[in-house]
Amino acid sequence: MRELLLGFGAADLVTATPQGLRATMLPMVYLEPEAGEDGLGRLVGHVARKNDHWRQPVHGEALAIIRGPDAYITPSWYATKPEHGRVVPTWNYITAHVLGQLLIHDDPDWVEQNVRLLTAKHEAGRRPEWQVDDAPEAFVAGQLRAIVGVELVIGRIEAKFKLSQNRSAADIEGVVGGLDADGREDMSQAVRHAAPDRTG
Repeated sequence: MRELLLGFGAADLVTATPQGLRATMLPMVYLEPEAGEDGLGRLVGHVARKNDHWRQPVHGEALAIIRGPDAYITPSWYATKPEHGRVVPTWNYITAHVLGQLLIHDDPDWVEQNVRLLTAKHEAGRRPEWQVDDAPEAFVAGQLRAIVGVELVIGRIEAKFKLSQNRSAADIEGVVGGLDADGREDMSQAVRHAAPDRTG
């Protein structure tokens, strides 16, 4: 779960409002609790000021849906298919439903710090790395005025994964090989990582 939270790029933010359910896909960053801090951490991001989702009162908890890799799994990859044929297609996935209190930050300093945090995360390792200060100061100020900060204070997390962990070792190897052949190394690595240790 921690690996998923630290590695994702964007989440679907869902809230119940007086106008019904609202959902917006947002780039967000997971901030772990600092030393001595209680709780599960926070998700921070921003939304366009013109998107009135941030203005809507929230009934109850807000929900952020975070997805890891997912993929169709054909029964043709299973070693057990030719043995007995009792196999069906399925879908492998990793997901987390992050729930908590939604806070809105209409404060330029908070928003700028958030933008710098998001930029640093996604530019890390790029050559060259783009930085906020590469853009003209007046332009940046105008862009910051066009967005509003959002923060989800995490109250609970419901994480789930289905990665062929219920299959035999031979079937899992078939799934890994099939995913690799399909160019889905992200999912094949996840399946390998989740495979039960049957050596003992």
